[in-house]
Amino acid sequence: MNERIKELYNKVFAESMNMRWNIEDAEKFAELIVQECGQVLVDNTPVVDLVEDWDKGYDRAMNDCIHHIYEHFGVEE
Repeated sequence: MNERIKELYNKVFAESMNMRWNIEDAEKFAELIVQECGQVLVDNTPVVDLVEDWDKGYDRAMNDCIHHIYEHFGVEE
């Protein structure tokens, strides 16, 4: 598990009143990961001229997004 995932896990576990996770804890952990993914995309989305051919850059943009999320969480592609 990479450090950021450990931090998110510890954040949820520290806020949990139980020694074991329940469904609410699992949902909170998943929510934090999704928020992180969204922020990675926001942080790495370039500003482009919308008049450009949108489809031309779509595949590259999607690959870049996937790469940035994997890199952020230390996951092998």
